[in-house]
Amino acid sequence: NGMIGNIYSMGLALQALETSSEFYAPRKWDRAQAFSVVCNHDYKQPMAMAQVLPSLVGKSYLDAGRKGCAATKGMSPSRRLPLWGVPAPITVQFSITNTLKDYFHYSTSVCVPHKSTLLWVMKKARKEKPDVFSFKTKKTSWGPFVTSIHGLAGNETQRTYWQFFSCWSPLQEGVGTYKPKNWEHIQAIFSTY
Repeated sequence: NGMIGNIYSMGLALQALETSSEFYAPRKWDRAQAFSVVCNHDYKQPMAMAQVLPSLVGKSYLDAGRKGCAATKGMSPSRRLPLWGVPAPITVQFSITNTLKDYFHYSTSVCVPHKSTLLWVMKKARKEKPDVFSFKTKKTSWGPFVTSIHGLAGNETQRTYWQFFSCWSPLQEGVGTYKPKNWEHIQAIFSTY
């Protein structure tokens, strides 16, 4: 399908394949398909954009500083606001589960604006039920990282963390960029790695 790893590893993978092609035996690789995956994703994190952008202009980080930074016309198509009204709000089901120790499971449904991020959903759940859906995050270069939910924090020594799922499939984006759909059920499950 053109995906190499996940959507956030694509930028570096494309750079590596483009710059190292002369050093390995040619293999069948559909460059257009891989670029299609990248071009059709709505990147929100600056770090991910910084890794994808060089590949889109046929460069890599190795080219930085070699040819200057002159802007290229037509690189950023403008995004126009829709002519129709504001979309209706959506309802997202949100659950938190811990089966590792001191079991708990809580669920709620929250109404948020269309195209809200998962972080916004979590904030709305916390606002409505602060004693149940409390959480903490830390800032990273990839966006906010959830460190604890309901007072239970991940622990590097015990190799635990909060993993997010939709329909039992792990999310490929973080809470700051993932945008749940109407009536989607998002699960935060305390997990081990």
